[in-house]
Amino acid sequence: MTDLAVIFDELPTRDGGRIGVATLNAPKSLNALSLEMAQQLLAKLDAWAVDRSVVAVWLEGAGDKAFCAGGDIVALYRSMTEEGENRGAGRDSVFAETYFTAEYRLDYRIHTYPKPLLLWGDGIVMGGGLGLMAGASQRLVTETTRIAMPEITIGLYPDIGASWFLNRMPTGVGAYLGLTGAQLNARDALDLGMADHFVPRECREALLEALAEADYGTRSLRDLRAGVQTALDEMEDRAQAPEPQVWPRLDHIQALVGQVDAASAVQRILHDAPEDAWLAANRARLEAGSPMSAHLVWRMLERHAHTSLADAFRDELNLSVQCCRQGDIAEGVRALLIDKDKMPRWQHADAASVPEADIQALMTPMWSDEAHPLRDLGYGQRVS
Repeated sequence: MTDLAVIFDELPTRDGGRIGVATLNAPKSLNALSLEMAQQLLAKLDAWAVDRSVVAVWLEGAGDKAFCAGGDIVALYRSMTEEGENRGAGRDSVFAETYFTAEYRLDYRIHTYPKPLLLWGDGIVMGGGLGLMAGASQRLVTETTRIAMPEITIGLYPDIGASWFLNRMPTGVGAYLGLTGAQLNARDALDLGMADHFVPRECREALLEALAEADYGTRSLRDLRAGVQTALDEMEDRAQAPEPQVWPRLDHIQALVGQVDAASAVQRILHDAPEDAWLAANRARLEAGSPMSAHLVWRMLERHAHTSLADAFRDELNLSVQCCRQGDIAEGVRALLIDKDKMPRWQHADAASVPEADIQALMTPMWSDEAHPLRDLGYGQRVS
């Protein structure tokens, strides 16, 4: 196996076209999205977008465990603890700004991509991996798919556009997923609009062959979509999807988070006591997570209930960098992945004791509108 961050290939089609294939190539880290990966993938997507012979793009992860388990939070941790002499408020955040800017620009490019982009969401798809998946035009899940936004466990919050797309789920569900880091299967992803097709894992090669054999007509967007859809129709088999976890509990979830603020919702979830293994695991994750993160989840969903995707990414960039400068993320990553003691020392004892001033400090803008690193998002591009 090559040591390239992303492996690029092109699959010839029967009618003389090509399918661009990109493989995240870091299986030992469950294909955690590095800065190098994000930069290389964005450059290649830009090139394929203007190449008329490329009819579609296929994005997947190396290995059999994960598409992408998240962002490169270990690199973020190292930058937070090594870039500056001070580990507290005001520490250098150059890498964080560079990393999150590249990641969000890539995510937005996928949301607005002008050709069919199929994402093979097999295995673990979490955090930054879901950021890549969310915007793909054809999001494919399998019997092994496991999706989550578990940022509360490391002192962050659901970013990568989640402030926007979690709002587009049934009322309250996005907040519950963000607060608890609940793990979803393929059926849940289909039910919540996070996936488009269920294709059994064993059918991956057959699907790629069907895509290569498809007719892409005049290369108009309609014909490209029609060719891809024909191949997908041959392979989809929702009867093999696992049993849903969210939909049977929808009323209960909505009752839990139908509250006026984060502290109230957190208290209600933590005091919920049905004998239900899935709900209990979610409760435990919230109880161990960062109290500040719970507030950030709630606040960002409130702020972006009616904004554009581009505005959400701009706001997330500001908050994510601020979290690296003065939030809980360094301590969360230390406890989970560096020292692995799983005993984070959060800045606050519980959600009820987080002062509004601390939340506002993290929300403080770092750039003017004219100087924002993502100021150009949304201009000349459209989310279809």
